[in-house]
Amino acid sequence: MSHWRDQVVFVSGGSAGLGLAIARAFARAGARLAIAARDPMRLEQAAGALSNIAADVLAVRADITDPSQVDRLMQQVFERYDRLDVLVNCAGRSARGMAHTTSPESYRELWELNFLAAVRCTQAALPRLLSARGHVVNIGSLSAKIASRYLGAYPASKFALAAWSQQLRLELGPEGLHVLLVCPGPLTRTDAGPRYKADPLELPPSASRPGGGVRIKTIDPDWLAQRIVAACEKRRPELIVPAKARLLFALAQLAPTLGDRILRAMT
Repeated sequence: MSHWRDQVVFVSGGSAGLGLAIARAFARAGARLAIAARDPMRLEQAAGALSNIAADVLAVRADITDPSQVDRLMQQVFERYDRLDVLVNCAGRSARGMAHTTSPESYRELWELNFLAAVRCTQAALPRLLSARGHVVNIGSLSAKIASRYLGAYPASKFALAAWSQQLRLELGPEGLHVLLVCPGPLTRTDAGPRYKADPLELPPSASRPGGGVRIKTIDPDWLAQRIVAACEKRRPELIVPAKARLLFALAQLAPTLGDRILRAMT
């Protein structure tokens, strides 16, 4: 029998992209699902597709930057399943811009979605997760560990998520909560370039590419989702893809000038 058989997994941002891939991977492992997203059409399509492989799927339209909607969302999950084993904080978005010209309002907007929404969902789910000795999966980025050019407010929002993930591990790990921080490079997607056409014209054309133009291979979401499920089963603290990025992280901490030089050369 699968490790995840009949366990309940909630995925924010579960209607598309990596969130949908993660939901699909847990469904194939036998889990019951709850997904949330803002777009009702994409949410309905995702729920229909997941129903073909999952024993049970709950789809809830919600804006997780709104505290009242987070409370309502979690109430619906608990009323349906009366438990929660895995919370995947996947909803989020990237950005493009220069750090020094990005407006404080843009920083606040990304902070709300990429960081505070994860805090709200986790705090609302914690009683059930702790009773299940469950899992919190925070989807960060390579930008949660090291900043690069042309990503505007994005790295600042993901750095916060990485720090908070470590705090949760230190505080609640002894009580049985598993916290996994996932730091992937850019994902393979069909709309990678067009997504940023409206961003500042001060940027070079390469900035619209995945990762802000950093020369790195994109990652297949379904492959990464399988790695995330396995990392949860092993209760690993971090999953960094590609793994060799750890060397750059360490180098940037030990020798910041050299780290900056390498990052400029890679972009």
